[in-house]
Amino acid sequence: MKAYILTIGDEILIGQIVDTNSSWMSRELNLNGIEVVGKGSVGDNARAIVEGIERASAVADVVIMTGGLGPTKDDVTKKTLASYFNSEMGFDEGTYALIEQYFNKIGRAIPDSMRDQATLPVRARILVNKVGSAPGMWFEEKNKIYISLPGVPFEMEYLMRSEVIPRLLTCFERRPIVHRTILTACEGESAIAKRLEAFEDSLPEHIKLAYLPGIGQVRLRLTGVWHGTVMEETSNQLEKEVEQKKMELVSLIPEIVYGFEEESLPVVVGRILLEKGLMLGTAESCTGGYIASQITEVAGASAYFNGSAVAYSYDLKEKILGVQSATLSTYGAVSEECVREMAEGALDALGVDVAIAVSGIAGPGGGTTDKPVGTVWMAVADRTKTYSKRVVFGRDRVKNIQLTSTYALSMLRQFLLD
Repeated sequence: MKAYILTIGDEILIGQIVDTNSSWMSRELNLNGIEVVGKGSVGDNARAIVEGIERASAVADVVIMTGGLGPTKDDVTKKTLASYFNSEMGFDEGTYALIEQYFNKIGRAIPDSMRDQATLPVRARILVNKVGSAPGMWFEEKNKIYISLPGVPFEMEYLMRSEVIPRLLTCFERRPIVHRTILTACEGESAIAKRLEAFEDSLPEHIKLAYLPGIGQVRLRLTGVWHGTVMEETSNQLEKEVEQKKMELVSLIPEIVYGFEEESLPVVVGRILLEKGLMLGTAESCTGGYIASQITEVAGASAYFNGSAVAYSYDLKEKILGVQSATLSTYGAVSEECVREMAEGALDALGVDVAIAVSGIAGPGGGTTDKPVGTVWMAVADRTKTYSKRVVFGRDRVKNIQLTSTYALSMLRQFLLD
């Protein structure tokens, strides 16, 4: 089964909002063995919507649309679909009754425009939306399926899970699709590809490796697609085969692999700290608290994170973290000597078992010949040892801060495991 996702809305085309719907839908469809062969975005006008549908239906069995189903005049999707499928519009009492229930539940009066919301193409099979006012619609034409869903993400997700995917699974034979994602940090895409060249060449035709680079990280995705008869044992066989290849890949680059699937580096680090019963603190200069922010985005971080000292100035580095005045005057803040003292001082200042410290030149100015923009020193310390290292990034300030956080957290992970 091949699917195409079409998002509708001027706000997407002009960049006013980011299209997260199609990414979510793609993941959900793939998990259910439905291959996504294309995506597109069109504006809120009939001609663009029809052209988008024609492009989609030329390559896919199922066209899934989101957006343009509201009660305002700029939402033209319903009328366009009615025209496209030669359907009259009609008032749907059942849909209006659900809208009434919804507005009663949230304690608001029903706007007059909601009658328009319940006026739908009579050819459509209505997909009941229990979390919003706009129902979904399902059309069938010439052995193809066309589905229209609201653009509000949580409404779209509800309809996909409760209505769309269960129905699709009864309509088509599926091919098993298996994904495994390996998460790496602190090594670039090209360097990893070089190390995995022989492994990639050895993969069977039905298993592919994709490189998905991010800031300081690369996600490696193994995808297995079986092209034969769909049977439960075939799916199980594919699962085992892709899992085996995943472990083989990990064995080739173990020092840079930090997790799998949707895990984040802060989540992995937090789990290790919990397992070891350790409290963490951060001493940050060039990152301005960004590392602490990443750690505390994880629910329950208070169980292993005590706090952070954001010490930008020399004065605060001395007063809060105990950095020696002589260290700063001799070596400067962006130095191995300073960052080691920051990490060691943070242990007592923050009352923790292990500490991360970073100091650098985030940019875009402030660099020298010896310490160019992007130079960062980082250290990790506990009560018995301190490790430190220097890295040099580029000239983009925001990217340098993000990279520093990734490299520091990765360094901490290795420190804890070693």
